[in-house]
Amino acid sequence: MRALVQRVSEASVSVEGKMVGSINSGFVVFLGISKKDTEIEAKYVVDKVSNLRIFDDDEGKFSYSPLDMGKEILVISQFTLHADTRKGRRPSFTEAARPEIAKNLFEYTVSLFKKTGLKIETGLFQEYMSVSLKNDGPVTIIIDSNSSIS
Repeated sequence: MRALVQRVSEASVSVEGKMVGSINSGFVVFLGISKKDTEIEAKYVVDKVSNLRIFDDDEGKFSYSPLDMGKEILVISQFTLHADTRKGRRPSFTEAARPEIAKNLFEYTVSLFKKTGLKIETGLFQEYMSVSLKNDGPVTIIIDSNSSIS
């Protein structure tokens, strides 16, 4: 499971011109689910994101997490995070989970985020979405449950 986390001062997501989710200060989490992912990866990502200390203290150091600061999280499914671009010019998405599997795991992951007590908003799964955000910093972090660099 891959999560591209962007620290934002505000963000929203719309489908067909209608806003379906919005947050104030917090994280936008673009979530890519691979065909190998399970509930174990979901738990890892939710714990890592919720406790990710990338909010500044008085000295400008990354000391606080969304949980510490009562921030908000907008979670958006994004299968393209599993694009393989090593061959040719068109990305391959063979590692991305099939929609019916990914949807269940996405919903499970969102339910875990909601259990943190933070305000959680989402886009709509498998819909064409327009995402608007004000990057704060900018600060962008990649979390990969299947990588030692997370």
